[in-house]
Amino acid sequence: MANRTGQGPARAPRRADGLSRELIIRTAIDMLDSGGEKALTLRALTVRLRTGYGAIYHHVADKDDLLAAAADQVITGVTASTADGSSDPRTALRALALSLFDAIDAHPWVGADFSRQPWRPALLDFYESVGRLVGDLGVQHEARFDAAGALVNYVLGVAAQNAANARLLAGGAADRETFLENAAQQWAQIDPGRYPFVHAAATHLSEHDDREQFLVGVDIFLAGVATLR
Repeated sequence: MANRTGQGPARAPRRADGLSRELIIRTAIDMLDSGGEKALTLRALTVRLRTGYGAIYHHVADKDDLLAAAADQVITGVTASTADGSSDPRTALRALALSLFDAIDAHPWVGADFSRQPWRPALLDFYESVGRLVGDLGVQHEARFDAAGALVNYVLGVAAQNAANARLLAGGAADRETFLENAAQQWAQIDPGRYPFVHAAATHLSEHDDREQFLVGVDIFLAGVATLR
C-alpha cells in the first residue's frame, strides 16, 4: 500500500513513549515463550516494539546479550521468590530446586541458554544459594563444593532435559502422553531376561509425573547430604 506521496508502503508509527532495557527484556521473554529462540530476532523485536535498531542497540549489544539478559531475569525471579521462605535449609533447598525446575519448564529456552553461558550472574546467585543452604545443613567446607555442585548439576541437567523434551514434542505430531505410551509399548516388548528392570518399568513409564520424579531425585540427594554432616 502506497503512502500519500506515492513513494512506497507507509511505515508503522514509531512509539511515542521511552524505550527501556526492562521493556526490551520483558518483550523478548514473551517472544521466546510463544515462539522459541527462533522467534526472537532483532528485526521482529523492532516491529513488536515499534522502534528502530539503534534504540535496541542502545540497551543490548546483540541477540546473545538479549538472550542472556532474558534468562537472567527468569532465574533471578527464582532466587528472589525463595529467599524469604522456610528457615529449614532442607525445605528451602527443595523449594529452590523445584522453583528452578518450574521456571525452566515454563520457559524452555532458558535451559539451552545457561548451557552456553554457565557463568551468568543469575546462575551464580543460584549456585551461591545452594552452597549456603548446604552449609546450613551442616556439611563441612571440604565436602560442600562437591555436594553443592552435585545438586546444581542435577537440577540444571534434569530441568534442561525436560525442557528439551518439551521443545521436541512441540515440533512433532505427538503429545507427551502419546509419546510416553509409545515408549512404554516398546519397553514392554523387549527381552525381560536381558532387561528385567526396564521391562518392569514399562508399566510406570506412561504414568509417571516428571515433576514428582524430579523431586524424588532431590530428596535422594538430601538424604545423601545428611551423611556428610
